[in-house]
Amino acid sequence: MPTSTSHAQPIRRKLIEVALPLEAINRESAKEKSVRHGHPSTLHLWWARRPAAAARAFLFAQIVDDPSSDPTLTEEEQREERERLHRIVEQLASWDNTKDEALLARARAEIQRSAGGNLPKVLDPFAGGGTIPLETQRLGLEAHSSDLNPVAVLINKALIDIPPRFRDNPPVHPDLAERLLTEHGAEALVADVRAYGQWMSDQAQARIGHLYPKATLPDGSTGDVIAYLWARTVVCPNPACAVDMPLLRSRWLSKKRGRETYLVSKVVSDPQHPSGRRVTFDISQDLTNAPTTEHDGTVGRRGATCIACGTAVSLATIRAEGRAGRISSTLMAVAANQGRTRHYLPADDHHLRAARDVPAVDAPHEELGYYPRDLKAPTYGLTRFADLFTPRQLVALDTFTSLVSEAREHVLADALAAGMPAGDPLEAGGSEAVAYADAVATYLGLGVSRMTDISNALCHWENTKQQARHLFARQAIPMLWDFAETIPFGKAAGSFMVSLTSLTKAITDTGGPRAVVTQADASTRSYSGLVLACDPPYYDNIGYSDLSDFFYVWLRRALRTVHPHLLSTLLVPKTEELVANAYRHGGAEQARDFFEHGFQRVFARARESANADYPIAVYYAFKQSSEDETGTTSTGWETLLQGMIRAGWTITATWPARSELSNRMLASGKNALASSIVLSLRPRDASAPTTDRRGFIRDLQAELPGALRKLQQGAISPVDLPQAAIGPGMAVFSRYAGVLEPDGTQMSVKSALARINEILDEVLNEQEGDFDPTSRFALAWYRQHGYEAGLFGDADNLARARNTSVATMDRDEILTSRAGRVQLLAPAALPVGYDVLADDHTSNWEALHYAIKALDAGGVEGAGQFMGRALSREDEAVDADRVKELAHLLFRIAEDNGWTKDALSFNALVTSWPEITRAAHAAPAASAAQGSFAFDEEEA
Repeated sequence: MPTSTSHAQPIRRKLIEVALPLEAINRESAKEKSVRHGHPSTLHLWWARRPAAAARAFLFAQIVDDPSSDPTLTEEEQREERERLHRIVEQLASWDNTKDEALLARARAEIQRSAGGNLPKVLDPFAGGGTIPLETQRLGLEAHSSDLNPVAVLINKALIDIPPRFRDNPPVHPDLAERLLTEHGAEALVADVRAYGQWMSDQAQARIGHLYPKATLPDGSTGDVIAYLWARTVVCPNPACAVDMPLLRSRWLSKKRGRETYLVSKVVSDPQHPSGRRVTFDISQDLTNAPTTEHDGTVGRRGATCIACGTAVSLATIRAEGRAGRISSTLMAVAANQGRTRHYLPADDHHLRAARDVPAVDAPHEELGYYPRDLKAPTYGLTRFADLFTPRQLVALDTFTSLVSEAREHVLADALAAGMPAGDPLEAGGSEAVAYADAVATYLGLGVSRMTDISNALCHWENTKQQARHLFARQAIPMLWDFAETIPFGKAAGSFMVSLTSLTKAITDTGGPRAVVTQADASTRSYSGLVLACDPPYYDNIGYSDLSDFFYVWLRRALRTVHPHLLSTLLVPKTEELVANAYRHGGAEQARDFFEHGFQRVFARARESANADYPIAVYYAFKQSSEDETGTTSTGWETLLQGMIRAGWTITATWPARSELSNRMLASGKNALASSIVLSLRPRDASAPTTDRRGFIRDLQAELPGALRKLQQGAISPVDLPQAAIGPGMAVFSRYAGVLEPDGTQMSVKSALARINEILDEVLNEQEGDFDPTSRFALAWYRQHGYEAGLFGDADNLARARNTSVATMDRDEILTSRAGRVQLLAPAALPVGYDVLADDHTSNWEALHYAIKALDAGGVEGAGQFMGRALSREDEAVDADRVKELAHLLFRIAEDNGWTKDALSFNALVTSWPEITRAAHAAPAASAAQGSFAFDEEEA
């Protein structure tokens, strides 16, 4: 059983198991995606990182007690205390508050209070880009980080192991010795990394700078080359042509207004070529002959067209030529800078010779993996990592990787000269001169690795921003027909110092304790006494090991002497990687079994020895879905749940986490994840019984209504409610050792999710009975007609059944009844100047709709002012919880009917509810002097 330090006491529920200010977390996650400088993601690329501040908020909620754990508090006191903690969570969720020491001190104090001084140690066994361990350390907890992938381990060492190891040390570079540095945290380390990086750049330029000559501009002056623009070529299959036909997506070089520039191709004689001809390019800014959309590039999804003769060439033919080694490349143009002005020049012999006449180097000849879904380049013959770079890029990267070792020797000599003892290497746990030299070299090696992302032959030229774009815009190695070759010097994208400077901005000392970072297989490592918070691989969405080989082959060359154990294998380990790779495991079914059994082993080991005083938290996201008779489902999602439940865990909560500013509001299927989901889990009792389908449904019907009402009253938006409802529903399902179907087989997770959805619909429908007669009528009428008109007779029957009348609601201006047609008034159509205190017959329906109108007209403050007056009525006709529940119900109806505009209005009110509530409490007490809440005529 899992270890615990307090078995004698009952389990203390944590915030993450009860309630979260989810909308605030999601809103801040979306904002964080625009953060660049100083974000941990700028240290080195990793795929599908979690938003850092959101991870911090969820970690805090995982560790801190929910007020319901204190039996001395009344329900109202619990609610007030929970709101206080939620305000801390909301602040933690903002990236802008990352360095707010006062806030972090308050958060650490709350953690101390809940932990009783015995702070937990938190482990992420799938550490990846290091987000969760970094935020664990920031919250003052000991972070344990492990991953099977050595690239991920290096990133984690750079984020959370190295900075605290050399905390507050002075710099060792001689040029920095006299500088007035505060020597606080990692500042000196950052200064040294930049100084020795600049030495590397200077040395590289002295050795290979001649390979990158200046550009001669039309006026005879010179400019700095920013990029060389290439196109791949194949021989035209038309025997009468046989020219090297360029393959390019677009002729446009610049689409900047007033500076539009494009390529003009022409066929010229060339006795040196077997065909006697070749294609060359000129530069033009004449918009009268500019390329149209239909006649822009020469290659697309269906194939290519020869510039010289117009012959159509299929992609299959191009693939065959590539596999035969017959794809070449031609230099089309040169992009250069003079001051702040961009110039485009035709390729000339001077630049061609510089590109071709380069020395041979020992290039990385390791083979790319076989994963044709995401690794497209090998299908065109680019099978070795060396094939992904131009000869000049290979020389540059070979030079920089060699310079890492040389720089390390300089760091060591300078550290010893500064009086630092030699000590042990970094990999052996050292923290003195040898380890410091290893640490600086680690960052320099990561800088070279980071540079490879934009110094390869798969970087495209973005003609709107006029710059080269890096390879990994998504988690794939695609085939690119025309590409930009960047320059490793200077201040433009592709420069080593540009990459290194961005990297150093992410080096920070969180002030937390030293971290424990190891390379380990999650299915075999120890979990003894640790709290688990992890972001595991997403089924088959990302081939981490195959993709990270791209960086690993260069990291190994640069840092093998620094990290000999970590970088001992030729490529990244793949056999044990928990990814459902059908190509690796012999088919989709075998891959699914491997994934499920692997996760089951991981969570079974965790259940044996993890700290039972805390729930574990699992972050999960995926894209794969399939359609069957029950609707949209996801193999990865169901397989993950199945593996955890079979490993002996029960799910206590599920929280939909969104990180898209413009994410699609309405789901395409119930329980279809927004972007990711956070689950909390507890160990299931070993003596847990089994039940049958009828018993499972009975328990759902008994428990889901109360759980759903708590979710609605909490900070959950209507669009996220179905996903959040998975938590209490799966809590029922997973607390049993098994749920038996009528035929005796075990109920699957997929079937359980379907049952949860059915009960969810029933509960929402039953909630209608809790409302006042007017609101019940309006709900039923809205379900049938929305805000469109319907027959008076139908409305009359519906109203009588709910103990109200159409005439009364017409007088109350909830609807209009004219010429035998009845129509509900949408918020925008409601009359202005409404005074909720003067209305003798108000309802929760009216309160909701006028609150939406106030929100649209006056924002949160306007809606808060209106609700403050509505809630001050002596007859208590308006109930805040009922108004919010009504918005949830109406959102569900609007979503089911495809009334997107309505759904957005209801969702917006609920997502703004915490702020509206605070504004309502802050509003002055209702008085005659206040008058009615006046909607501005124009805004209304």
